[in-house]
Amino acid sequence: MPARKIRVELFDSEGNRYTIAFEGQVTRDKALRLLDLVELLGGMPGEGVTSGAGNVLTGNSLSRFEKVRLVIQKNFPLVWFSSKDVQSVYEQELKEPIGLSTVSTYLARMTNRGLLLRAGEGSNLKYKVTPNIPRATVKQQIK
Repeated sequence: MPARKIRVELFDSEGNRYTIAFEGQVTRDKALRLLDLVELLGGMPGEGVTSGAGNVLTGNSLSRFEKVRLVIQKNFPLVWFSSKDVQSVYEQELKEPIGLSTVSTYLARMTNRGLLLRAGEGSNLKYKVTPNIPRATVKQQIK
């Protein structure tokens, strides 16, 4: 795997800019540590997803599609995942069942809308969140 570069620029509420650069083997653990640092600096405002089965995610006002999208954003922000992975996390966090075919349909729709990347064929499909989705105060550059 070639060396990857990640540069994250953060802006706090006072207008200060923080730049964090990482170059090398990017693993899930390293990327999550980087995102933890970003969150500590206050660069990622709450997106409505709370830890565990919080009120926002379990609220009845969200559609099932939106709940799946939020579960993906929270649990798989940087890594490849399968429809079975999403189904498992969804059922654990929300304590409600969801069919694998439903998850697969939603993932296909998200791919068609440009929210996800898809690789593989047949039952070996893997998905990843599209890296160029803009965030309010976070700039992320992956090379």
